[in-house]
Amino acid sequence: MITITTERLLLREYKESDFDELRTLLSDSKTMRFWPQPFDDQQVRNWLERSIRSYQDSGYGRWAVISKANRKLIGDCGFMKSNIMNRIENDLGYIIHHPYWRQGYGYEAAKACLEYGFGPLEFDSVCANMAHDHLASQKVAENLGMKREAQFTNPRNRNLLTYVYRIIRSEAFDKGGK
Repeated sequence: MITITTERLLLREYKESDFDELRTLLSDSKTMRFWPQPFDDQQVRNWLERSIRSYQDSGYGRWAVISKANRKLIGDCGFMKSNIMNRIENDLGYIIHHPYWRQGYGYEAAKACLEYGFGPLEFDSVCANMAHDHLASQKVAENLGMKREAQFTNPRNRNLLTYVYRIIRSEAFDKGGK
């Protein structure tokens, strides 16, 4: 089981028993306002199963973000293979439950994942995509040293204008990344 630790967080593979805490996160309308809609129980179950299957198939996936302070699941972060603009990408995603916003948890979790992606996973490139008006997510990407390289109308997210950020291994944590 993959476990990544940071100063304040533990990132670990999901397990079936995470369903209730994950449902609290993914079904919250404020937390999920940049998604097509908050998740229903079946969508949460699918997310959990897809993540667990990804560990077996790819050796990585989205991980539970656990606060070391209270041992609660406060977010979701990690990689999925995604088709973005007709290209298969190592897509870094991060979701932090709204009571924990503006405390640096998204950046801390995403940075740990990015280091893991360029380290043990040996990715050459990582991208992140987000709605054009999700300023906090854009700030996380920029603080990681990612640069906006494209935009597209996203049919999977209400046809919203979506930005694609990217960082390649040779630029990781140079200049922009902290």
